[in-house]
Amino acid sequence: MSKILVIGAGGQLGQCLKTVAERRGVSDVIFPAEKEANILNAEGLNTLLQNEKPDFVINCAAYTAVDKAEDEVELSTAINETGAGYLATACKANNATLIHVSTDFVFEGNEVKLLKEEDVAEPINIYGVTKLGGEKAVESNLDEHFIIRTSWLYSEYANNFVKTMLKLGAERDELNIIADQVGTPTYAIDLANSIFDIIASRSTSYGIYHYSNEGVTSWFDFAKAIFDISGTQVKANPIPGSKYPTKAKRPPFSVMDKTKIKETFQLNIPYWRDSLVECIDKLKG
Repeated sequence: MSKILVIGAGGQLGQCLKTVAERRGVSDVIFPAEKEANILNAEGLNTLLQNEKPDFVINCAAYTAVDKAEDEVELSTAINETGAGYLATACKANNATLIHVSTDFVFEGNEVKLLKEEDVAEPINIYGVTKLGGEKAVESNLDEHFIIRTSWLYSEYANNFVKTMLKLGAERDELNIIADQVGTPTYAIDLANSIFDIIASRSTSYGIYHYSNEGVTSWFDFAKAIFDISGTQVKANPIPGSKYPTKAKRPPFSVMDKTKIKETFQLNIPYWRDSLVECIDKLKG
């Protein structure tokens, strides 16, 4: 059985990995506290890996505040790019394979087509720029890596769109939701399960992979599904993104092609709405 170390264990995906590890009976997984696994402490990361001797390191640590990143460029770059490089270097020195989580926001998203791993990445916001920088830092420092780009992550843990919509839907009579940004919601529990499947496969088909739930939707339709499934009585109005300007630009269309990850690791990926039902059941329970 492989020994696994999770960096960023306190975040949304880190908590989902812990839940899935418990459900699957995967015992040899270490979830260090942030002070022990500070992504910005190169020496500390190396010491941690020397002491724990993991076969795999999963990097869930990230700066994900998309709009705030426009102002906090230095911090976003440090966490998403420099820290990823430190971790890749520590993995190389300690013979560990790195699973690094990235984002669909590395793409411009101006074309309506399924995005493949080899498509040119042209981010349109600082968050995307720093996450792409992190991918490059991993690639240049370590051969034994899997970079997994994902999108619209939500779960019963941490702050995310589903929990925000449930909260606002309970507080207000009416909500305006952007209808012209299209992508795929991803239940972080499904992503966590797939990460453990990749580790269990013992594959050495290293590189970049795309993972989200199946299907396509807009933020408006995603919100409508959240309200319908949860029985939340609120009027949802579709609006164009131009009516709700944000500091950071978002890709208009960022639906990823998942053929490569499905075929390489024989994954069965759930449809986004089915996973949303599961998550809302958990939240209500």
